[in-house]
Amino acid sequence: MRTLRTGLFGGVLAVVLAAGSVASAEQMKFKADLSGGEEVPPVETSATGTTDVTYDTDTKKLTWTLEYSGLSGDATAAHFHGPADPGENAGPVVPISDVASGSQGEADLTDEQAADLQAGKWYVNVHTAANPNGEIRGQVVAAQ
Repeated sequence: MRTLRTGLFGGVLAVVLAAGSVASAEQMKFKADLSGGEEVPPVETSATGTTDVTYDTDTKKLTWTLEYSGLSGDATAAHFHGPADPGENAGPVVPISDVASGSQGEADLTDEQAADLQAGKWYVNVHTAANPNGEIRGQVVAAQ
């Protein structure tokens, strides 16, 4: 009888521990509102855009949806850039592909990239031929 109780206790403990590790995974939501005024230096454009971002802390997967309108021409590239505070420039860290009509995508992040994202040190930048350094940009911040 004692062996049965010990085995049962161990099984219950394993289930509780497994449930605890699943519960610690988190889907973090972020958003970036893109405009020419956020570029450094600012760009005069009527273009605007949004990027909705989710980061899964368990799988370390970043997913996004980028939408924009009103660019001076076709988007030639788009990226997540960082680490940078608002008003600062930084190099690309994650490319956004298929930007001709907006984009949905995903990428696996390193621990360092995830920390920069969560600290608000990333921005999204959409580039055009007329504005090769970026026509619209938005800082990635926690979604409300």
